[in-house]
Amino acid sequence: MPMQNGTLSAITLRRLLQVQVFTIAWMSVEAVVSLAAAWMAGSPTLLAFGGDSAIELISAAVVLWRFRAHEMPEARERWVSRIAGALLFVLVAFVVANSTLSLFGHREPRPSYAGIAVLIVAAIAMPLLAYEKRKLSAQTGSAALRADAAESEFCGYLSLIALVGLAVNAVWHVEWADPVAALAITPLILREGWEAIHEKPGTCVDDEYTEK
Repeated sequence: MPMQNGTLSAITLRRLLQVQVFTIAWMSVEAVVSLAAAWMAGSPTLLAFGGDSAIELISAAVVLWRFRAHEMPEARERWVSRIAGALLFVLVAFVVANSTLSLFGHREPRPSYAGIAVLIVAAIAMPLLAYEKRKLSAQTGSAALRADAAESEFCGYLSLIALVGLAVNAVWHVEWADPVAALAITPLILREGWEAIHEKPGTCVDDEYTEK
């Protein structure tokens, strides 16, 4: 339903808030399970995926905050975005170090069936969430929501790459598949971090969001 008189319709706003609350709930589960599994299995791939999921919570929370409060200072949104981008670069450094140790035999990543399960759910759920967010961003004109939709879609791609690495290790016991998958993910995370740091946030004008 399109905007009426410069404001969001009640149905659109309610749907948007529902989608963002679900995103935050799922990303919390995704991050906790992935990072716990990464710790127990010594998996660089799950470390990369779980760390990225934890940081993506920031994006989802910012969008929810914007639409519930109807405004967020541009300087604050840019600051949050830059912090998230910097954390992604830190994450990549940890993942590369962990993957290198695994490849040189200092650590042996073990199969993680909990990690595989959460990756399967993410590979299915995140593209669906991204599709819904793209529809809502078109209805609201929100640049922040459009960026959040891209991150949800990006998370789906990450889950597929990570799933391949974990599945190969679990089925064929190829231990190097896990760190190799983690290293394959890191360029994507670096790009996400770069875009977050240089993001041009949307601004709120009469409850409509436009990209500056």
